[in-house]
Amino acid sequence: MAIAVGEKIPDVQLRTMTPEGPKAVSSLEALGQGKVVLFAVPGAFTPTCSDHHLPGFVVRADDITAKGVDTIACVAVNDPFVMGAWGRDQKVGDHVVMLADGNGEFTRAMGLELDGTGFGLGLRSQRYAAILEDGVVRSLFLENGPGLEVSSAESVLAAL
Repeated sequence: MAIAVGEKIPDVQLRTMTPEGPKAVSSLEALGQGKVVLFAVPGAFTPTCSDHHLPGFVVRADDITAKGVDTIACVAVNDPFVMGAWGRDQKVGDHVVMLADGNGEFTRAMGLELDGTGFGLGLRSQRYAAILEDGVVRSLFLENGPGLEVSSAESVLAAL
């Protein structure tokens, strides 16, 4: 069952890339303090994710933080090396925290997994965005099909 508005996000281990290499971080440590915009993508370097979803949040980062958001974070069921490389490729800098959910534990705990085995992708995350306050889901923007509409940076910005 998918996480719902008013529920606290699960506390599981994610990884982020640092200059020293991959670093383990709990989801509550990364996402559980202050006002956070979290968005999830089915996969790094995939067309919609690379052409629209992540770039939208990079371009709109200043507008989003101006609305009182402390952290913008992207999570995907990819390893930290891929997420680090994708962040460099997309020039996210300090605008977006790139979080790797390599084993899909966070995605499963959120109840937002996507079975991509028919496309050769395995278990992935559904495309969504959420506004969190101190780790509690205040808004959830879940895409009902392929494409990018309700979870775009523009949609989240309008909801803030």
